[in-house]
Amino acid sequence: MHSKNSDYSPQRCRALGIDFGTKRIGMAVSDSTNTLATPLKTLIRREGKRPPYARMSETATDYDVCQLVVGLPLSLDGKENEWCAEVRLMGDKLGKKIGADVAYVDERMTSVRAERAVHAAGLPRSKRREKGRVDAAAAQLILQAWLNNPSIAR
Repeated sequence: MHSKNSDYSPQRCRALGIDFGTKRIGMAVSDSTNTLATPLKTLIRREGKRPPYARMSETATDYDVCQLVVGLPLSLDGKENEWCAEVRLMGDKLGKKIGADVAYVDERMTSVRAERAVHAAGLPRSKRREKGRVDAAAAQLILQAWLNNPSIAR
């Protein structure tokens, strides 16, 4: 179910933001009014294994999700690359599995912004260095950008 902003209805359900990486999957969920994104626990991927669809599906079910917002890792010139194809494959498969529409959002520079946000949060150095915290913050930024303006979907 691929769509830019399809049948998304703020009163119907929540949106799940995903920052899909080779080692970790950052996730964030919208509030019940679909106004504010909040980071969730980051999932760890096992190298060479398929994505943890069951755990992502479980999270989507727990939060009554009907909209996925997936970060698309475009190259700096704005073009899609091989990794974008992998991300789209995962997003489309997860969307189909949970019956959710999928929107893809340009995620360029979200990791840098997420690192700055985590650093600015005033956490102890040991907490700031946790990579999963940055991935969850990146997913939050991706989702919040889409919540603010669903027309940015690609």
